[in-house]
Amino acid sequence: MRIVWLVVATLVVVAFGRVAFAADAVDPKAVKSEDGKYLDKEGNPTFNVAADGTVDWYTYSGYRRYHSECHVCHGPDGMGSTYAPALQESLKTMSYADFLGVVASGRKNVSTAQENVMPAFGDNVNVACYMDDLYVYLRARAYDAVGRVRPAKREEKPAAYTQQENACMGTK
Repeated sequence: MRIVWLVVATLVVVAFGRVAFAADAVDPKAVKSEDGKYLDKEGNPTFNVAADGTVDWYTYSGYRRYHSECHVCHGPDGMGSTYAPALQESLKTMSYADFLGVVASGRKNVSTAQENVMPAFGDNVNVACYMDDLYVYLRARAYDAVGRVRPAKREEKPAAYTQQENACMGTK
């Protein structure tokens, strides 16, 4: 499964030549749910936060994954650091395909003042198997749907999620 992520991300980057940002951000509102995964009107994974603050599983898992793999460079809750940009702002305009491409294949930005390099995580199962979770969590942060703390309430982990996770991680 992780090879599939790397191939898809590479194809996205090769097809577009570079990372593009959406001119008009897609409304993040969930319009449907498939096996516990919420999708926006274009079919991209998105967050769902109930009136009582209960978050969907992907948002909750994304929080956990972000804080185990990404926060060291990108700062707490996607707010950026002196080392890496604020992902909270990027997810307002970055498309889902571009997000997958950057995370899987990495990115290098060079200017006269500095050089920023994000390594490729397409071969890291602790990231590659959870790219949707990361995207959903950061999207929720971008639209202030969740705060800076670990969500207190969450939906149960969907069976389909567990199956996909086991397949990606190579476990039974």
